[in-house]
Amino acid sequence: MTWQTLAFFFATAFVISMTPGPNMLLAMSLGLRFGARRAAWGGAGMCAALAVMAALSAFGLGALLSTSVLAFEIVRWAGVAYLTWLGIAAWRAPVQPAGERDPAAVSGEGTPVRLFLRGALVAFSNPKALVFMGALFPQFIDAAAPLAPQLMALVATMVVIEFGWIMAYATGGDRLAAKLTTASAARSLNRLTGGLMIGAGGLLALARRV
Repeated sequence: MTWQTLAFFFATAFVISMTPGPNMLLAMSLGLRFGARRAAWGGAGMCAALAVMAALSAFGLGALLSTSVLAFEIVRWAGVAYLTWLGIAAWRAPVQPAGERDPAAVSGEGTPVRLFLRGALVAFSNPKALVFMGALFPQFIDAAAPLAPQLMALVATMVVIEFGWIMAYATGGDRLAAKLTTASAARSLNRLTGGLMIGAGGLLALARRV
């Protein structure tokens, strides 16, 4: 793999990652509710899941999902249900005094382990990402060179870019939440957070095999 090829992949991944989707909507939602620092744990979970999915795509699982309607639909609708459940829970969360994070959420839902798992589950729930990686990576791989180093370089590049955009979205959500100063605004925050997650579920529901 040449530096030119890696640079072209970087540009491609940069544009793809910046596009709002389930991962980025979750990042903004976590930033709104827990703050950017805690949202980073969710981002780490998403990136870890993406790295695993990239490895699975190399073993042909992406091709399997692209040809099996049943497998694709099972994963997709399970993800839709999970994202919708998260959205409803956030929508109905109790309103906290202005400028304060939800203490129950921070000590329970907002623990690093739970945020990491939430991020991983949301990433894993999007079968289109796995299919897409299975179709994208071969375009940048030199068949005459060893596969493992090339795949590692592509995955590392993708994960770094994805985490950067995740934190950008989470920081945006955190700054928005900091501007809320009334109980009604805090209630709107909960509904915005819930709406983002339900919207992410809607995006996933519209996903089609590539």
